[in-house]
Parts: sequence; structure tokens; C-alpha cells
Amino acid sequence: MKITKRLHQPLLCTMLLALVALTGCKTGESTESLPNTQSPGTSQYNGPAPATADVQAFKINVWDNLSQANRCGECHNSNGQSPRFAHEGDVNVAYAQANGVVNLDEPASSPLVTKVAGGHNCWLGSDQACADAITSMISSWAGGSSGSVNRIELQAPALRDPGGTLPFPESSGTFSTTVYPLLTTYCSDCHADGDTRPYLASGNVDTAYDAAKSRMSLTAPFSSRLVERLRDDRHNCWDNSCEDSADEMEAAIEALAGSVTPSDVDPELVTSKALTLGGDGLLANSGGRYEDHVIALYEFKTGDGTTAFDTSGIEPSMHLTLSGNVDWVGGYGLSFGPAFTDDSGNSMRSGKAQATTANSRKLHNLLTASGEYSMEAWVVPANVTQEDARIITYSGSATARNLTLGQTLQNYEVLQRSTTTDQNAVFATEDGANRLQASLQHVVVNFTPDQGRQIFINGEPTGDVDPAPGGLLTEWDNNFALVLGNETDGNSPWEGTVRLAAFHNRALSPEQIRTNFEAGVGQKYYLLFGVSHLIDVPQAFIAFEVSQFDSYSYLFTQPFFISLDEDASPGGIPLEGMKLGVNGRETLTGQAWALLDATLNSSDYVAGRGQLLSRQGTVIPLEGGPAADEFFLSFERLGDHQNVVVEGSLPPAPTPQDLPAAPDVGLKTFDAINASMARMTGVPVSNPSVRDTFNTIRQQLPASTNIEGFLSSQQMAITQLAIGYCDALVESDSLSGDFFPGFDFSQPAGSAFSSSGRDLVIDSLIDAMVGRNLDSQPVITELETELDKLMDTLTECAGSCPADRTETVVKSSCAAVLGSATTLIH
Repeated sequence: MKITKRLHQPLLCTMLLALVALTGCKTGESTESLPNTQSPGTSQYNGPAPATADVQAFKINVWDNLSQANRCGECHNSNGQSPRFAHEGDVNVAYAQANGVVNLDEPASSPLVTKVAGGHNCWLGSDQACADAITSMISSWAGGSSGSVNRIELQAPALRDPGGTLPFPESSGTFSTTVYPLLTTYCSDCHADGDTRPYLASGNVDTAYDAAKSRMSLTAPFSSRLVERLRDDRHNCWDNSCEDSADEMEAAIEALAGSVTPSDVDPELVTSKALTLGGDGLLANSGGRYEDHVIALYEFKTGDGTTAFDTSGIEPSMHLTLSGNVDWVGGYGLSFGPAFTDDSGNSMRSGKAQATTANSRKLHNLLTASGEYSMEAWVVPANVTQEDARIITYSGSATARNLTLGQTLQNYEVLQRSTTTDQNAVFATEDGANRLQASLQHVVVNFTPDQGRQIFINGEPTGDVDPAPGGLLTEWDNNFALVLGNETDGNSPWEGTVRLAAFHNRALSPEQIRTNFEAGVGQKYYLLFGVSHLIDVPQAFIAFEVSQFDSYSYLFTQPFFISLDEDASPGGIPLEGMKLGVNGRETLTGQAWALLDATLNSSDYVAGRGQLLSRQGTVIPLEGGPAADEFFLSFERLGDHQNVVVEGSLPPAPTPQDLPAAPDVGLKTFDAINASMARMTGVPVSNPSVRDTFNTIRQQLPASTNIEGFLSSQQMAITQLAIGYCDALVESDSLSGDFFPGFDFSQPAGSAFSSSGRDLVIDSLIDAMVGRNLDSQPVITELETELDKLMDTLTECAGSCPADRTETVVKSSCAAVLGSATTLIH
């Protein structure tokens, strides 16, 4: 019997009509993609007007996109097969027919979507991409993309004991004599080193083995991706029959599996029942994203190939072509890497994903028309040391653009053209705020004519203020191209992962941005580990939200206890020391709940929602992939069952090595020096003269914190940068007035530096750059004496001083303090 329990709010309405089965007008196991003979979205309609607003919404969002002859219009037209949802003579008839093959509450489960996902007449190179595009079309029609649909039903999985899985051998030895020969013989034209990823046919057998693991199932070789691509997708078959090629690959994987000894679980462990993500996971994604105005959407679900599909359903589709060092990431995403040369001497350019200029014109047309936008992305920067790196750009070259989201160190930068700015107007997060982190972040850039640009990170506004007024987007160039991970010329590479990217032709509200952040990214599942055999509670499970985090790991988050028996409730059941196991053994890393000490009780348990055990999450390594890896839980104590874990004794501490004495102080590095000088003077790092100086001498500044490696050439660079900041400070009337209150720059040097004038300058410099009454600092009186001597020397010209000598003396005094060890050492 199917047992379910509803976690979230019910559906707003039931299915509209009984589902009508779709039957294909093609025969055979696969459907050939037809050539695009008609521009999508340009169907000529001369029939009766839409009878209602809902019919009009159906026409705009679904009919206009699917009724072309190269799509559904070839078969499901007025003279074709039922259902006739592409009826070209009467959109009202098409609307009535379509209602039987869509689910407006859950568009992804519509028969129209699932049929295409199964290989029925997809017009793209990926069945999943076609399914996602139709899902977007139906969502836009239904208006249900606002996140109001949130139903998840938990279903009891099949119960089985852990163990008996077939873990992949640690060595590639057997692989090299079974599967590898087929890959190198028949797949090397595309999947060798430096060609199309994954490198299944790499000249390095270990590289090929790592790439092939997630595409093989030792437990069920027939379901391996390597086999399915041959049997179902007819991808690069080498025999007269794709079935024969698939059988040969299946036999090779079976031979590899035959060399593996099934894993056994330690009988002393107290374990839950076992699950696999691919076979037992319950889809946890429940919509929740706001996409009413999305015009381009990249979810990267395809997982292989050289095309990332735009599945927004808004034509023209702005698909991206992958080139250079760019790879698919498990759990959805694209990883962009730098240029490199492998061990065999093959060169690889830095990665990028680029749309055509013609299709990119969709951004120009739809965003200039609305005058506003939201650019949204889930990103994982590879590091925080990149500069002038392009994450997403709609541009023509390194110096000509409409819109760019980039990274410079720990700042996000937005460059945009409008009627009030040039084509490279920079808006960045605040220096020193370190908004950009080398971790998964949700980033949204909003623009409206009245408010200008805003940046949101992880659902919250950064508070940074656009230095330019909003303006209009009418100056945008329609000959530019959309690029991810680089600039159009390939010379501004970004290293990191993009897991989702979207453009909306309306600015998202803060609430909508928060909704999209909370919806998360990637495909998520619930895994329900059965524990009823350990406690006296029927249909009892410990559940996790699980996703494939990347190509190498899984993410487990927020475990909770629940019974699918609505009358059940726990009564004081102890739970201690919970650990994750995979393929018959506890994992060596990622045991976030090893110290968990909880009690399952009725006071904390909510019927239908369960009892939360922890808000923590953890990442554990991927071994064989979602279809092969078998997970289980172990407990030090659960109910009356207990496994006393005796930690091994610690090895004796090694004798400390007697190292030379190390300095108690260190140096600030180049980026810290630049940020410190900006903070102390109030001059932003984006100031043109300061930025040019820093870029010129950056390589000469300290790159290490080791003070023993300090060179005189580094001091010269520091002095140059200090002079640049002080010059910009004094030349700005507003900045200098705030920094040196009361000092009269208009007086000649002979009178400006009287006793009171000197005090105004010296005290301001010490207060801002040195500080007072600190535990560790230079002797203030000595600093004052040195600055006083410097001013004496610079004002010896008396009445014959140049007219700008007053400014020069202040700049020199400022640079002497700013470029000294006072600000350099920490």
C-alpha cells in the first residue's frame, strides 16, 4: 500500500480534466530532430480571437511556441492526431485540448512534458531541455511560477538492509582490461584528452576511470549511462546495431562488476535500512521560484555535450555553446577553468559558454523595452584572488558592453551602459566587506530607471548605493553576445561554477528574490531511512534533504524524524551519535552528527511534519554516483539498541621541533595594503589615478606576510601608492575638507604651517592612520617630531615658495605616514 504524508500546503486546485494519452506520429525507438524550417514564435494565426484572458495567456505562452511545423504543430494540428493542442485554425479548440495534457498546479508533471522528456519529438539536442522549456511555457501560462505551489508527499521506500553493494575498485587495473578498451577504441574521437568532456577515452587510464565511474552501475550494468546512451540515445554506435554495441558495453561493465567483492557492514553497528539516491530518493523540489517575467533560464540539467540550453520557453532560445576548459558539474552546473597544457602537451583555452549574437538580441529587445531587469545567478567562485573576471557578460569586447557581472577579489562588480553612464560604468560591493566568498552564493542584480542598480546576495540587499543615476537602457547595442565565464575575446576568464543563471525583464522585488534564494538550486531529494526495526514506532524514518552537490560529493542537510502513521508519536526515545555510511562502511569525513544527543518525544514532534534533529548539513564524497552509492545511518544509541564506540588511543605527541624564533609581526599583502590606504584616506580604490598606480606597481607590492622577505623595492612601490592616495585626497575639496577640518589650503606655505596649522595636519594624520592609546603603536611624540621636521624642510623656501607648495607639504606629510611601517605591519 502506498503510504504518503503531506509536508507543505495543499495544491490550490486539482487536475483540470482527465489526462489524454499522447501518441506519437513517428515510429521506432527514437525520434529524429527535424530541421528548424520556421522561426519559432512567428506562427501566423488567422482564426477566431481567444475567448477569454486564459485562452490568450495559453496562446502567448504555449501555442505560439509549440504550434510550428518543426515542433508539435506537425502532428497535433487540426487534421492530425488527438490531442489537437496545436490546432492552427482555432486557438480556443487548441486550449480545450491542451487542458487535458497539462497540470497547471505542477507543470513539470504534465503529460505533455513527460512525453517529450521520454524522447518524443524533441526539437533540441536534449530531451530534458525540451521538457524544461515546455515546463516553463506551461508555468508562464498558469501564472504558477510565483512560488505558491508547495506540495511534497513523503512515501515509504522499499526497506532493505545495508550491505551487498559493489564498490568501485580503488585501482583502475580491471577497468583497463574491460571497459577502457571499448572507450579508447570507439569514443576517442570526441572524449580523449583536450576534446569533449568527460574524458572517458583519456590516454591516462586513471583519468578515464574517474570520468567513467559515475556513468557505470556495477549493481545494474544494464542501467549504466554508458549503456543507455548506446541503446536508447543511439549515440555513436560502432556495430551495425546499436543494440549490439550496448550489449558489448554492458558485458564489459558486468566483467568489471564480477571482479568486485560485495561490501559487508560491521555487524556491531546499529544501522538503519539502506537507500540509494537515484532509486529511492523522493523529489524534494516543489517549485517555489518566481519566474513570471523570466526571459532566459539556464539550469544546466543536460549534464553533457557542448550546448547549455535556454529553457525559459521565450523565443528565440538563447542556447550557449561551450568551449575551452568548461565542464559539466554533477547536480547541475557548469565549471569554468583556466587555460592549461596537459601532460601530453595538449593545450586548452580558458572556458566560456557563449550565445550567438542573433539570439542574444533577445536581451536587447526585451530589456530595453521594459527599461528594467533582474540578472540572477547561483555561483561558486573558485577563489577570492581573481580580478577583472567576467561571470556573466552581455558585451562585444573587453571595453564595450551592455551589462556585466564580474569579480575583483572579494567584490562583485556590475558594469552597465545606460543613458546616464558610459558603457563601462562600475558599481561594486564595498571594499573590505568581503561580500564575495568562495562558496555557493545566490547573486541578483536589479536595475530600474529610478533606483539604478542594486545587488542582493543570498536573499539580502548589500546596501551598496549605485554611484550613477538610473537612466534608460536605450543606448544598448544589439550586436553583442551573451557569455558566461569569460569575455567575448576570451581574455577575462573567471574560475568557478555557475549552477543557475536567469534574466528577468522586470526587477524582482526583495520578497521575490528571497523566495528564489530559499528555493535553492539543483535537484534535491528526500531520503527516508527506515528505523522502525529499532524503535517501537510504526512507519518510522529519519529523513534528510539530499542533493548531489557537485561531481564529487553529496550534500545532506537538516535531518528530521517522522512517522508516516498519522496516529503515531514517539515517547522519550534516546538518539545519540548518528553517522552516515556509504557502500557498507561509515564515511571517514563529513560526520556532522557524530555528537548528536537528542530525544524523540511527543512534545517536540508535530504530526505530519516530524521532529527536527539538527539544522546542520554536511558534504560527503561521491563514490559510484547517485544510481550506485548506497547510504545508511548508524547510531551509538537509538532506543534500546546501543553500540558503544571506543575511540582509539591517541598516538604520543611528537617532540616539538626547535625552530628559529619567528617575528611577532607580519606584512600586509598587496590587496590588504590597497584596501587599508583606501579606508584610511577615504579615497575609493576605483579612483582612476589610484587604480592606474595600483595596477602598475601591484606586482612589486608584498605578496607574502613574511616580514623577513621585505625588500627595498617593495617599499618604493608602497611609497608610490601612498603618494597616489594622498594626492587624490588633497586634490578633492570634499575629501580634504573632511579629513583636515579647519586647515586653510588657500594660505601660502609660509603662513599655513604656523603652530596651529601644523597641529591641524599632524593630528588629523595621526588620528586617521595611526590611532591613539593603543596597546601597540609607535611613540606619538616621535611621529610628531619627525613630521614637524619634514614640514620645516619643505617650507624653507619662505616667501619664494611655489603657489601649490601648501598642498605639496600636506601630500608629502600624508604619504610619509601612510607609506610607513605604521600602516604596513600587522
